[in-house]
Amino acid sequence: MGNETVHARNVFGKYAALVALTDQKTALQLQPEFKDFKVVTGKVGSMDLKKVISSVETAAKRGGLIDSDAYRETHALYHAIIEAVEGVTRGRLSVGEVMRTVGLSFSVVRGNPYEDSREGEWLAVCFYGTIGAPIKGKEHEALGLGINHI
Repeated sequence: MGNETVHARNVFGKYAALVALTDQKTALQLQPEFKDFKVVTGKVGSMDLKKVISSVETAAKRGGLIDSDAYRETHALYHAIIEAVEGVTRGRLSVGEVMRTVGLSFSVVRGNPYEDSREGEWLAVCFYGTIGAPIKGKEHEALGLGINHI
């Protein structure tokens, strides 16, 4: 146990969560093995789930994390976003329709978390923030993580 090497694949999602919870600099101090991975971050607040999804997609495209002309990259990102949103919304993909609002920080991380390069690149999306009634002070914390292969 003592001298085992922890491979990036074992903590890919953890790194995405650390970035969303803190910032990329702090996350890299804690997990320097991710120095070559691509990262984008952002914030979104809305009662409209479409705005949450499009905010992450826009950040990933503008940040050069995905090639918007390659369907498989957009598709992989979409599935990672949906999985992360399900964590925030407790499996129910609705916000405004049920009088909930979110205020979220997010991270998107791209890289090959496996030792074997044949495994290819993966995307991790993490949301951290609040969800609750659209009344200041009536929300609670939430965290969601989604990981998908490209």
